[in-house]
Amino acid sequence: MDKKQIRKWRHELPLYVMLIPPVIIILIYSYGPMVGNVIALQKFLPGKGLFGSEFIGLENFRYIFRMPNIWSVVYNTIFIAIMKMAAGLIVPVTVALLLNEVLNTAFKRTVQTIIYLPYFLSWVILAGILIDILSPSGVVNQLLGYMGIQSTFFLGDATIFPYTIVVTDVWKNFGFGTIIYLAALTSIDPNLYEAALIDSANRWQQTWNITLPGISTTVILMIVLSTGNILNAGFEQIFNLYGPLVYSTGDIIDTLVYRMGIDNYQYGPATAVGMMKSLVALIFIAVSNKVAHKVAGYRVF
Repeated sequence: MDKKQIRKWRHELPLYVMLIPPVIIILIYSYGPMVGNVIALQKFLPGKGLFGSEFIGLENFRYIFRMPNIWSVVYNTIFIAIMKMAAGLIVPVTVALLLNEVLNTAFKRTVQTIIYLPYFLSWVILAGILIDILSPSGVVNQLLGYMGIQSTFFLGDATIFPYTIVVTDVWKNFGFGTIIYLAALTSIDPNLYEAALIDSANRWQQTWNITLPGISTTVILMIVLSTGNILNAGFEQIFNLYGPLVYSTGDIIDTLVYRMGIDNYQYGPATAVGMMKSLVALIFIAVSNKVAHKVAGYRVF
């Protein structure tokens, strides 16, 4: 190692030292618990612990594939997650494009703050609010009644429940996405718009040929990152809003795992379901990253 490399190493040493605490935290809370995946291969008994419980191989996996509702749960998870991904992309991009056209800075910042506020609230708080306003006697149904529309039990009707979940999720999170896309819009060269004006391009043509291609990298990044959560579908949200009336369309993999592991003490099958979900999610994000690299020449890793 020459003197130049030594000086560089000494200069960067404080940065590596700063990384030690977060790396330790990740090892403890993210990688350490992965040892518990061995429960998926055991008839786990808490009293005997991880290494004392009976090893039963793939029996837990056979059990979950024989469950009568497993495929409906998988379908619900994928259906809700894909709808969330689509709406979570379209709404923030649309709002960002609209706000980008606003010239009044004070109004623009006020709107950004208002739509961003729900993002900071937990689903425990929002669930209490939504249960009140979406109940048959809530504000939303009162307004529908004034317009001559029949009252709807949004959180108790199995047909409507998945769409209610998607709409409320978008309402909570689209402010965060909007700010990301607004930041991406600032990186577009203004000279491109001036050249488009000289060529007599209207606003729609400028948006289609300059704005959207300009933020395409950010859009691809968000899509790739979201595919890793395609089998999540939002446990905290659904767990706080659903009930037995909507299990047929609202029960997802994470809520099933919770009921199996916490309510019914089926630790082995619950761990097996969680392992399979994580494996499929890893495959999804790896494939989407590869496709993004092939199609758009962009990759996250």
